[in-house]
Amino acid sequence: MSLDLALVDYREEPIHYGLFRSVFAAHANAALLEWLEDSDAWQLAQTDFYEQYEFCVDDVHLPSTVGFLQLPLIRAELCNAIGSLFKVELSSDVRLLAHKLVPGQHIGIHNDVIKGGETHRLTVQLNRGLADEDGGFFMLFNSPDPSDIHKILKPLNNSALAFAISERSNHAVSVQRSGVRFTLVFCFNER
Repeated sequence: MSLDLALVDYREEPIHYGLFRSVFAAHANAALLEWLEDSDAWQLAQTDFYEQYEFCVDDVHLPSTVGFLQLPLIRAELCNAIGSLFKVELSSDVRLLAHKLVPGQHIGIHNDVIKGGETHRLTVQLNRGLADEDGGFFMLFNSPDPSDIHKILKPLNNSALAFAISERSNHAVSVQRSGVRFTLVFCFNER
């Protein structure tokens, strides 16, 4: 299976990021949604700035319909695409997380900087068609100030955001008011 990485925008300020119109072919997207909706691997995670359900995809057995997520060829294709976008060489060791927001949950402003943590992320939105009133908007900020919004991204199904993690990569997700918002988070490390 090949990916459909359709880049629509790339910026270097206030952070380095790229926006993709789509990532997965229609049949793969449908299989992913069905799997995420039916999975029993979800664990509630709560911190001082977020509440969501999550699990590490690499730690669970995948049904054959979504087994492509663990294929080295897909991981290599993603490493090459994201590495080219940011003009860096990425390790082939890619970690994959699944996130789920249900009504009332959100993710507060943060930058993902963790000592020894990943250097780049690709977040792929998966859902059954959320409307604006459903919430769950991905927000990028010019600074750590929550009122200093750079861009608000609708959680369009199969769209994605890739970004370089740094002290400036401030982002958040607004409250999910209704519906369910799934995200696949591919975590990369620069060599």
